Amino acid sequence: MMLGALGVMACGGAGGAVQVEVLEDEVAQVVPVGGGKARTVPRSTLPPGAREGDVVRDGRLDAELGARLAREVAEWRARLAVPVPDGLDLDSGASGSLTADKEQ
Repeated sequence: MMLGALGVMACGGAGGAVQVEVLEDEVAQVVPVGGGKARTVPRSTLPPGAREGDVVRDGRLDAELGARLAREVAEWRARLAVPVPDGLDLDSGASGSLTADKEQ
């Protein structure tokens, strides 16, 4: 009974939604959408076909919320991107590993 209650709660049954962070053979790590502590739950408590990055609400995949979160992350990354000035060639002159001396 406790396992079932944990599964429902961890998969957004209490009105919240969780995002699947890591999937393993028997368990999954989920994080509440909006922040919170990650939890490990039995993989069987997730809906069939759940993948890493998916959002689960009320025991079902929430594709709309998952797409919105993916868009928000893409926008956040784009704001953090640093443009490369014209004429700057980042590929030329690089010689192998930057830590070659430390690796030897």
